[in-house]
Amino acid sequence: MGIKKYNPYTPSRRNMTGSDFSEITKSTPEKSLLSPIKKNAGRNNQGKITVRHHGGGSRRKYRVIDFKRNKDGIPAKVVSIEYDPNRSANIALICYADGLKSYILAPAGLKVGQELLNGPTAEVRVGNCMPLSEIPVGTLVHNIELHPGRGGQIVRSAGNSAQVMAKEGKYATLRLPSGEMRMVPINGRATIGVVGNGDHNLINIGKAGRKRHMGIRPTVRGSVMNPNDHPHGGGEGRAPIGRPGPCTPWGKPALGLKTRRKKKASNKLIIRRRDGRAIK
Repeated sequence: MGIKKYNPYTPSRRNMTGSDFSEITKSTPEKSLLSPIKKNAGRNNQGKITVRHHGGGSRRKYRVIDFKRNKDGIPAKVVSIEYDPNRSANIALICYADGLKSYILAPAGLKVGQELLNGPTAEVRVGNCMPLSEIPVGTLVHNIELHPGRGGQIVRSAGNSAQVMAKEGKYATLRLPSGEMRMVPINGRATIGVVGNGDHNLINIGKAGRKRHMGIRPTVRGSVMNPNDHPHGGGEGRAPIGRPGPCTPWGKPALGLKTRRKKKASNKLIIRRRDGRAIK
């Protein structure tokens, strides 16, 4: 999918870019696979803000995506490639031979009319889903299960892929998009190929209002707040932080502090962190 530019009839339009939606073949979603989304503007059941900068935004319907891909041995045909407002990747509507329809993440190169298959007997071809034990070393994959049967949990955003580096015993070693080397269960499933819509990261938002349409509210710097609102606030003019390091609004260290638990169970599955260091 390409990137389109706009005529600069306003200052904000000058550098704004967007997707040209050249891969999209159908503009209206499948009604049977839609679900409502209730907005909470980052508030919990007490009405307190637990996630800042959320609120407003255009109305959306959720597209129910099949991350499990557990309908084995039944061929499915790609009906259409569609836009999904809830994620950076495009989605593909597929119809199985028994008439069941479902949405999947659309990998790069997937075409309407192409036939897909799930399960260990599937061919190693873009869009097919199978256990990692059946995928050759060196293959690029996405939508990877961390727990067999739970459905794909990692490598799902536009343009991303992981590479199968090795297979040994009960685990396969993957190189994730971040550079992290990690072992995942070899009987977990993954989909062949790279997630489509790789140009998504080249889009220039262009203006603040477009962020508001996405449901993202403004972020205010702590240094321009009052001292009772933020530890960085107060002082005459542009004052420094006045602390050993930057803090969150609640006084906790921010920017660079490692927050991963030392005894996290999955530490033993990480061979190399994304910064190149081994897990201790």
